[in-house]
Amino acid sequence: MSDVSSVGNDVLSQFGPKPRETDNRNELGKNEFLELMIAQMNNQSPLDPQSNEEFVAQLAQFSSVESLENLNITADSMASQLRSSQALQASAMVGRDVMVLGDSTLVAGEGGLNTIVDLPGATSNVKMSIYNASGALVFEEQLGQQSGGDLNYNWPGTTVSGEPLPAGRYRVAAEARYDGQMQQVNTYVSANVDSVSIASDGQVTLNLAGMGSVGISEVKEIQ
Repeated sequence: MSDVSSVGNDVLSQFGPKPRETDNRNELGKNEFLELMIAQMNNQSPLDPQSNEEFVAQLAQFSSVESLENLNITADSMASQLRSSQALQASAMVGRDVMVLGDSTLVAGEGGLNTIVDLPGATSNVKMSIYNASGALVFEEQLGQQSGGDLNYNWPGTTVSGEPLPAGRYRVAAEARYDGQMQQVNTYVSANVDSVSIASDGQVTLNLAGMGSVGISEVKEIQ
């Protein structure tokens, strides 16, 4: 009888834990692994039988292969459930307003524009400026001393004198005083969710009115 012990050991050594491949047609699972191990035992040379240590080592490899296979199945199931949950949550956002990083958005007129100003630290003054689609300044307000963090601000959709402005695109600019001078700071503006797109890989994208598409992870707040 031919000695296939060394060949079998070489083949079995390939079945330790390894990353899962996309194309698994050439992979052997736990059943094929067990068949190989039994075939090796049946065909081992009587003059050079497999040692107990080698047999135990192969059993340990078999256990690792089975555990990894079960782990991959569990991970795939959890990922699928997470994608389904994200899609369900995103679909419920259609028609609602969300706060996303930006400075320009569509304003309906009535109710004005909700903004969050991202202040990196406490400041002695914050100035809010609103510009129309032509770039003309239509509103300005000094907010004075503010602590650091998120500052919620609502522009009522009017001029400084209180005259209502028409619906359209407006841009908000926030400045805060740091190191003795006024500096531009980031703002988050409100936009309406028109629809939701779900890619084949499960990524969820929100399509916002007047702002285009953003990832759901970019949403700071749902209103």
